[in-house]
Parts: sequence; structure tokens; C-alpha cells
Amino acid sequence: MNFNRKRILNSIVAAAASLLILISWNLFQKVSPATAQQRTSLTVSAAISLSKALQELKTVYQQINPKVIITYNFGASGALAQQIQQGAPVDVFFSAATKQMDALQQANLLINETRRHLLTSSLVLITPKNGLALSSFKQLTAPRIKKIAIGEPKTVPVGQYAQEMLTKIGIWQQIKPKLVLGNNVRQVLTFVESGNANAGIVYRTDAKTSPKVKVRAMAPETLHSPIVYPLAVIKSSRNPAAAKAFVQFLAGDRAKIVFKKYGFGVAR
Repeated sequence: MNFNRKRILNSIVAAAASLLILISWNLFQKVSPATAQQRTSLTVSAAISLSKALQELKTVYQQINPKVIITYNFGASGALAQQIQQGAPVDVFFSAATKQMDALQQANLLINETRRHLLTSSLVLITPKNGLALSSFKQLTAPRIKKIAIGEPKTVPVGQYAQEMLTKIGIWQQIKPKLVLGNNVRQVLTFVESGNANAGIVYRTDAKTSPKVKVRAMAPETLHSPIVYPLAVIKSSRNPAAAKAFVQFLAGDRAKIVFKKYGFGVAR
């Protein structure tokens, strides 16, 4: 009798275990794909000069695609490119210059067909709002100008463009002792806003965001490399389909309206 009871009990336990496994599998089949879709996430490394426009576009995109979570990593394009080369988990790279994107492409780290030149900008001379009334870049050599803020030319595209321009007008060597180097364009802007620099060279789009600075001059495009913002999907992206869709959105008409609002031009 005890043997029969034990046998019946074992059968009940086995049946219950089988039923539990079946239920769990059905729940996995029904819930797991939806959960995965809800958790689709993209990491976008982008030049810090794009931050305000991209934050606005993130809101727009997630209203349309609520199951896609976008995380931005803003910084200097050179530093961001180095992070990607070192294996940082990035889905999309949006650079402020072609140099850094070229380096990633040469290292075979891009999905090449997704690369496109999207935006343009201009280089401007700024001072604090109530600062010295300059009218040209050549006036940066004046003794009254003690500190000039620019981006670090080796890693910050706006610094690279500034060096090219200042070299072409023949004053680079003369003003080098006055330079205060920023880790990104927003830091350059902050140096000028705070009065820690008498003048600075930034993108027109960044100057436009600050009521604390005044634009004094704009650099002719012939004096520096074209200011172009390329973007592309990284080959190691964990969600390449979603990354491609986001890049497509950024290149679309709705996104262009937002970029233009912040002063960017659209590359042809």
C-alpha cells in the first residue's frame, strides 16, 4: 500500500513538473519577444556640439518608436572614436569631422553603406557678451587679448579647424602662447562665458545657444577644411536594424527641421 501511494505521489509530482515546464515555455514564447522588443536599446556616441538638437530629436523619435531606448554619449569626436576603436559598445557614431569617421572606416569598424555626410556648420570668433569689441580674427594678436580658448586640435574637430584657419591667416605661431585648450567645444564656450578667456573660436551653432557670448566674426570656409558632420552605424552594433532605422530618421525631413532650428546646415 505504501509502495502504491509512493508511486502515485511520484506520478503526480512528475506530471506537475511537466505542466510547469510547459507553462513556462508558453510564457517565454509569448512574453520574451515582446520584452526583448521593449528593451531594444541604442547607444549613440555623438559630438557634443550636437547635444541640444539630438536631445530634442530623441523625444520625437521615442514618441514614434516607444520600444526603442536611446542613450547618448556626448564628447569630443576624437575621444569618442578612440573609445569605439577600443571596443566600447556603440551602435551609432555621429562625428563633427570626417577625420575620425575615416579612421573608423579604415579600421573596418563601420557598416560602410550606412555612412553619410549629414550636416554642416561654420566657425566663429566669440567674446564674452560685454567683452572686447573685436571685428576680425587677426585682432587676436593684440596685446589686450591675453587668453584665447580653442579646442585641443589633436582630438577636438573645432580646434583642428581653428588651427587650420589661424595658420592660413598667418597668426598661429604668434598666438600659441595665449591659447587655452578645451576638451570639447562646450568647454571652449564655457571658458569664454565665464570670462576666463578674452575670446574663443567655436561653431556658430554653439555660440547660438549661449546668451553670455557675442559673435564678433565668421571664418570664410576657404580658410579651413569643410565642416561636415558624418554619421554611420558601427559594425559591432548589437541592434543593427534599429541603428539603421535611427540613422535613417536623422537623415529625414523631420530631423532636418530640428537641426536647422539649432543653426546647422544640411550637407549635399
